[in-house]
Amino acid sequence: MIKPVISIAGIVAVICGLLVAAVYIPMDGSSSASDLIVNAPGKAPPGMVWVPGGTFRMGNEEVLDASKGNPDRIKQDEVPAHTVELDGFFMDETPVTNRQFAEFVIQTGYVTFAERKLTKEDFAARGADVSAFPQDVINPGSMCFNPKFDRTQLRTDVPMWEYSVWHIVDGANWKHPDGPDSTIEDRLDHPVVHVAWEDAVAYAEWAGKRLPTEAEFEYASRNCGKNVKYPWGNELVPDGTVMANYWQGEFPLQNRNEDGFTVTSPVKTFPANELGLYDMAGNVWEWCSDLYSVDYYSVSPRRNPKGPAESYDPDMPGQILRVQRGGSFLCNYNNCTGYRTTARGRGDIASSSYHNGFRCVVDASMYPRYLKRQEELQKLGVSPSGASDEKVSALLR
Repeated sequence: MIKPVISIAGIVAVICGLLVAAVYIPMDGSSSASDLIVNAPGKAPPGMVWVPGGTFRMGNEEVLDASKGNPDRIKQDEVPAHTVELDGFFMDETPVTNRQFAEFVIQTGYVTFAERKLTKEDFAARGADVSAFPQDVINPGSMCFNPKFDRTQLRTDVPMWEYSVWHIVDGANWKHPDGPDSTIEDRLDHPVVHVAWEDAVAYAEWAGKRLPTEAEFEYASRNCGKNVKYPWGNELVPDGTVMANYWQGEFPLQNRNEDGFTVTSPVKTFPANELGLYDMAGNVWEWCSDLYSVDYYSVSPRRNPKGPAESYDPDMPGQILRVQRGGSFLCNYNNCTGYRTTARGRGDIASSSYHNGFRCVVDASMYPRYLKRQEELQKLGVSPSGASDEKVSALLR
């Protein structure tokens, strides 16, 4: 039975001197697109961009045919393409930077997943398989690319071969991205990395925001759902110009470094898309709110999809996975074309790595609460752009 549409018409709230019309969706998500939230509820918060609501075809329209090859490395989880209706939302114009994350840590004393000494039970509670863990207490650390991997043992013809060139580095975390001897003092305007999903959620809640859904991320990446392969268009390197931070060459054997960066790059280094959003492709994989399921697209609801109730990946059975989007500086032609707008990634919530970060959103229903939270943070001296160089230096000492 169709539930009645719940709507509030004619109710007007005064927020920051602006009149805001609040629109609510039906409980079962079965409404027409005519009531989508398209207009911003108020002034865009500092460092955020309004993404007006709309309808688009999410996923890849191409039919996978092994006989025709697969030069774009399209994966089965990108199909079937399906119609999605989204309400509008504000989105951070860049991934959260080290400077911004430092402000959060300074204000709260938060300790990230990679900085904690955890037990097998801590990992098991997050869905990790601990049967091969060598000890009961795990040293703080995180996953990094291993540039010294054994090339004589490299095999690229087996599933998930790319993990053979990674290793856990004790002491690697957001403050020490390459290991304990590295620092972020020269990377304050780079995306924060080595953040587990729960770290990203903690920051978002502190800021009065939330993580984007996978549908919101793809819609924004595609300039409100346009049929484009990359946030900037359909050519990877238009007129010979590299448009994002990713791996040029055969991964992991050769990096021609045509973009000028072997690891993360400062945000806003590369051009924004049509909406004014930066790094929607490359630089770092970005956490989304959704659990990951390889076959979710076949059952995804039409209106404001938020992901499956349980995660499922036959290659990683039993692990709790969340969606990641956008690709990173390690994405490449021969294996991971995560910089495509329809490409999906996923990450184990019991892990972090030096090429994953996040950005946040604020939807219309959150806007009044967000403004109140920002007033609270301003009284504490918090700047939307993050901590000063001096405050970060003091934190790192």
